[in-house]
Amino acid sequence: MNSRWDAGTILGLALGFSVVFGSFVLEGGTIGGLILLPAMAIVFGGTIAAAMIGTSMSSITSIGRLMFLAVRPPIQDVRSTIDSIVFYSSVARREGLFALEKFIDTAPHQFLQKILRLTVDGIDPHSLRGLAETEIHYVGDRHARNAAIFHKMGGYSPTMGIIGTVMGLIATLAAAGEDPDTLIRHIATAFIATLWGVLMANIVWLPIHDKLKKIHDEESMHLDLILEGVQGIQAGEIPSVIKAKLESMLPHSERNSVLV
Repeated sequence: MNSRWDAGTILGLALGFSVVFGSFVLEGGTIGGLILLPAMAIVFGGTIAAAMIGTSMSSITSIGRLMFLAVRPPIQDVRSTIDSIVFYSSVARREGLFALEKFIDTAPHQFLQKILRLTVDGIDPHSLRGLAETEIHYVGDRHARNAAIFHKMGGYSPTMGIIGTVMGLIATLAAAGEDPDTLIRHIATAFIATLWGVLMANIVWLPIHDKLKKIHDEESMHLDLILEGVQGIQAGEIPSVIKAKLESMLPHSERNSVLV
């Protein structure tokens, strides 16, 4: 399946970090002042460790792949699918379902290939829907598990930031009696951990969770559309009715049919 860079995700990440870091600089701070390795180690390392405990190693190793998926999601070419299904329905009405066998391998979606093959093999409509809905359900379940890790990390990250801040304040108070200016700088440094924890949760982890859910919703709609279209072919519905039914599942801006 083809994919493309998602401008919204890339620009959103860039804008989010730019606004936070830019505002800090405008307030008189420096970018270097935010790059505090102990604080970042607590936030990033602690978040990953907590996620590892709460999920599994396979989930942790998939974080990079899923982040790339959020930035470069698959293209759901629904229009091509609708056009193909309408064409298949025309062929099936003229020549019968068995005539569709030669189109299976070139169908534009793997799921369409699978249930089209089952239809040509003579599966009954009830069994076809049952098998297709089972696959759609487990695809959704797998996607939900993948997205959930980012939701968990979005919850762990601010807490790890607070832990880092508390540790920094403890070290600062333990050094009480030193130069007041030094103590003030230590207190400011301690709060950098909280900043990183909240920043990563609200600019990275939780938005990526939402983006993965959006990608799933788009794919789920595509799969549902394929199922409805093939069942329409199986029932012998006329192509214009199938097209109108499938386009009714799309946003208004993406509809071409004169019937909608």
